[in-house]
Amino acid sequence: MTPYRQLIDGAWVEATNGGTWDVLNPATEAVVHTVPYGTAADCDLAIAAAHAAFRDWSRATPYERGAVLGKTATLIRGEVDALARTTVLESGKPLLQARGEWLAAADLFEWFAEEGKRAYGRIVPSRTSTKRILVLKQPLGVVGLITAWNFPAWNIARAGGAALAAGCTIVIRPSEFTPMSGMHVARLLTEAGAPNGVVNLVNGDPGSMGQAMLNHPGLAKIHFTGSTRVGKLLMDGASKTVTRLSLELGGNAPVLIFPDVDLDQVVAGATAAKFRNGGQVCVSPQRFLVSKDTAAAFTERIAEAAGTLRVGDGLDPQTQVGPLINAKQRNRVEALVRDARADGARVAVGGARPAAQSAGYFFEPTVVTNLTPDAPLYREEIFGPVLPVSTFDNVDQAIALANRTRYGLAAYVWTNHLPTALRVAERLEFGLVGVNEWTPQATEAPFAGWKESGIGRESGAEGLEEYLETKLIAIGGVPR
Repeated sequence: MTPYRQLIDGAWVEATNGGTWDVLNPATEAVVHTVPYGTAADCDLAIAAAHAAFRDWSRATPYERGAVLGKTATLIRGEVDALARTTVLESGKPLLQARGEWLAAADLFEWFAEEGKRAYGRIVPSRTSTKRILVLKQPLGVVGLITAWNFPAWNIARAGGAALAAGCTIVIRPSEFTPMSGMHVARLLTEAGAPNGVVNLVNGDPGSMGQAMLNHPGLAKIHFTGSTRVGKLLMDGASKTVTRLSLELGGNAPVLIFPDVDLDQVVAGATAAKFRNGGQVCVSPQRFLVSKDTAAAFTERIAEAAGTLRVGDGLDPQTQVGPLINAKQRNRVEALVRDARADGARVAVGGARPAAQSAGYFFEPTVVTNLTPDAPLYREEIFGPVLPVSTFDNVDQAIALANRTRYGLAAYVWTNHLPTALRVAERLEFGLVGVNEWTPQATEAPFAGWKESGIGRESGAEGLEEYLETKLIAIGGVPR
């Protein structure tokens, strides 16, 4: 069992300052567990341990590193039900979704166990007959992983699996709201054979720990999953230390629905995709842009579907929508809906805290219409169970409205007309585009954010490349 403490150089330890943090169940507001809550001092110790372990781990063969990652995948699958329950208790998401997250994390570790064997270099033909030019791929060094609470296992596996496969060592700083899932990941990796110092985990003050990662000369890169605001702060800090960054930031995904689709099919898929994890998903479909000819029928059907979703504790097998992560997030979503309504928007269903829940950070599945493109509910990332509907007249207007955002993570197109699908998909300014598809991301494919949605690529072959340096070796004086 996981001790629910920090892992530094193979030892499970408390915070150096004795600090603690109460992890709350978002469905009940009860304390799930009390965990260490440290400072930059803990982070410095973890980085030093990872730096010391880097020499041997980076020189291990990719087959040896792959064996650890592959065994981690096997261990996850063997205890997925218990792991999922822990994630429900600290994140609030429905049990079936938490189970799916852990299985996806296992897939990531398995994928990178194999992909690490394909960190190919190359030989470049020289224009000088006495010279040989070799290009090698080598691991970056120590990588700090600052991850978000919405997918506390998957976020770590996506970046950590790639970094470890490349030969890097890691320091994980999970969200303080969901640290227990991260502690399980660290425990499973060590049980699978990761040597002391290769995997470290600290939990504590996000500001001081982030600054410690930026300042420490032994840390080569930070991977961050979270808000655009914090991503920009890390970019400012990295400019002073030239620390490499991968940033997976916010989103405001448009959904373009054209009049030639099967509305019942689209509504069923949209309901599942939008309200998954209570809308707390970076690629969550958000701005539903619907052809004027179809908008009334779509709104009526999606409101009816949203109104039937069961809201409750994620451990209840009947629950379809759990709570938001904390009171701050619930209050923010509530304010967005309230302000939209005050500006003339119409709430077709939901729009309030459920009366049936006396505790927890719940908000009803909500559908809002009559929004203008300048409304905060339209412009900002909602990260909650709210589905705004707007309309468009033609293809060009739909594309223009979709691209009218500082975000560029995911977008969705629904049409049965191939020329329209190709035209729209090619012109959308987003890193992921799903055409008649609600899950454009995949373990084996790149996850990419454009504009203010991020820097770098995760998953797929591109994900491994993010943790490799390119080295040129030129050898002269070779006899002809």
